[in-house]
Parts: sequence; C-alpha cells; structure tokens
Amino acid sequence: MGRFFVALGSNIGDRLGFLQRAMDALGSAPGFKVRRVSSVYETEPVGKKDQPQFLNAAVELDSLMSPEDALVNLKQIERAVGRTPSERWGPREIDLDLIYVQDLVVNGPELVLPHPEVASRRFVLTPLAEIAPEFVDPLRKRSLRELLSSCPDPNSVVKISSTIHTSAVEN
Repeated sequence: MGRFFVALGSNIGDRLGFLQRAMDALGSAPGFKVRRVSSVYETEPVGKKDQPQFLNAAVELDSLMSPEDALVNLKQIERAVGRTPSERWGPREIDLDLIYVQDLVVNGPELVLPHPEVASRRFVLTPLAEIAPEFVDPLRKRSLRELLSSCPDPNSVVKISSTIHTSAVEN
C-alpha cells in the first residue's frame, strides 16, 4: 500500500462540518484506508486575504490507487461534500489537496508531487508534522518537522479544540 497525505481546508459555511463530511467520505471511500488524522487548526488565508479564516487539517491514507486516480477521487469527494466552483485562492466550502504520495516526485499537467507550495505553507505543514513529523520530503530531503521549523510563512496557525474523527482509522 502507498502512503498518501492529504490537506483539508474550509473557510465558508459550516467549516468544521465540511471538514467532518470530507473525513467521513474519505473514511468510507473504496480504495482509501485512513491511518492518522490531525487536529483542526484555524489559519489565515493565503493569496487572497479578504476572506474568512480557514479551518485546516491533514490526513494520512493508505491506498493502492495511482496518484492520478487518487486525485480524481479527491475531486469527486469535494463535489459530493459541497464544493462549488470559485476563483483561485478564493473562499471554498472544502478543499482536498494531495500533498505527498510516498516518496514520489511527479511533474505532470494535472498533478505535481510533492505539492509545489508545501514548504512555504505553515497551514499545511503544521497538521502534517503533527501526524508524521519524521516523514521526509522527497525533493528537499528534510523531515516535515524540519520543514515546519524553517517555514518562512508568517501567518498564524492556531490549534482549536474541535477535531474531526472517523471510525475508519486503523492502528
């Protein structure tokens, strides 16, 4: 099985509810096995600043899918959970980003792995480092913990008390 890392985000509507529904969908989706789920963090928007704050989390999945098939499945889950078309970096009900698949490096027209912005986004690194601090970025050859400690992103990332759960987590 391959080790997949997905970042979750929501900043409009019932933000925690959208994260929970996405987590439920990931937990019940054929082809994905949930391994670890991070806490939920409230974060400032990046890019387009005049929008509500985000709730962000991360999940580690096992899958036999190709990265391309996993991406298609993640986009289907986004639509099923309630994502509506919006501007780039604009407000969104749910966002599921494929950040890593094992130690693969992919530079395709539809998929780039690792996610090209991961090392400069504290809102992605913080939940990832919580669930897999020793995972090594295959391009930068540094652990998630190390990437987080040197992340240039000045935006705040605040752990909130609410968490998302799934009964599908395997130990």
